[in-house]
Amino acid sequence: MPDTKPDDKLDAALRPQAFRDFTGQAKTLERLQVMTGAARARGDVLNHILLSGPPGLGKTTLAHIIGQEMQRQVRITSGPVIERPGDLAGMLTNLESGDILFIDEIHRIPKTVEEYLYSAMEDFRIDILLDQGPNARSIRLDIPRFTLVGATTRMGLLTAPLRSRFTLQTRLDYYSRNDLVKIIKRSCGLLGVTIDDDGACEIAGRARGTPRIANNLIAFVRDFAQQRSDGTITQHTAADALELLEIDIHGLDEMDKRILKVMAVHYAGRPVGISTLAVAVGEEQHTIEEVHEPYLIQEGYLQRTAQGRILTPKAYAILGISPPAGQQGLLEL
Repeated sequence: MPDTKPDDKLDAALRPQAFRDFTGQAKTLERLQVMTGAARARGDVLNHILLSGPPGLGKTTLAHIIGQEMQRQVRITSGPVIERPGDLAGMLTNLESGDILFIDEIHRIPKTVEEYLYSAMEDFRIDILLDQGPNARSIRLDIPRFTLVGATTRMGLLTAPLRSRFTLQTRLDYYSRNDLVKIIKRSCGLLGVTIDDDGACEIAGRARGTPRIANNLIAFVRDFAQQRSDGTITQHTAADALELLEIDIHGLDEMDKRILKVMAVHYAGRPVGISTLAVAVGEEQHTIEEVHEPYLIQEGYLQRTAQGRILTPKAYAILGISPPAGQQGLLEL
């Protein structure tokens, strides 16, 4: 699978700038339109918003659109960057009234910093402790009223106190093939790439329901079409290009198939723990959990049980391997 994050120029060129340009995620889009419309009508600051879901589905894009709709600046950071309370204080004090602070991977903020975020979100102030021991003292910093837009791929890792401070909590799901076709055609139009309907369908079918992956595939298929064809992306050209990337018709890449094959052959259908699986395939545990596993579960190839991960009959079918005896019993647990 190619890098799931497009370069900055490609990302900027293809990113929708308004709600009307954003395809898919209808429920989330409607909720955001209601909130931004009402806040604009009142002349008020937008309430805090939490976006969750797998990577590449448009959380950062929606944050930019919210900024456009509210006509406010969007300041972008990520959880791991905010290591100390002073880092958070520096960001918050540099905001202007109504600005939007977007924190990606907000579940990775250290707990000591998270506690300072509570008062910032509710009371728009932050108390910073200076020195330690008997000479310790704190100073109170008043900060402008701002909107926090948090994004997370691991909703379960957020603490209840932090979640409760978001007015809207909404999840982005994988896109349908029809929505991806629309996104692919729009992206190709912006890039000046000629693509027919069958070519767009072929890319959409292998994009794992993710616009970011679809846009990355477009970039490679475009190059392939220029080098190996007449520059037009057809079904045949797209299929050949994606086979070169080892992405099959199911959207499975080399690592996906390695995961499934290791579970089917090495463990003969027995439940496998995530740490064991990571060692067996030579991949980081968090990469399997955040990149590969969500799609495999969504598409019905993998199932979590109390004992561990197991394959479904659908996975054995695409591998061309018969399920071992007792597999059905595990699936019913």
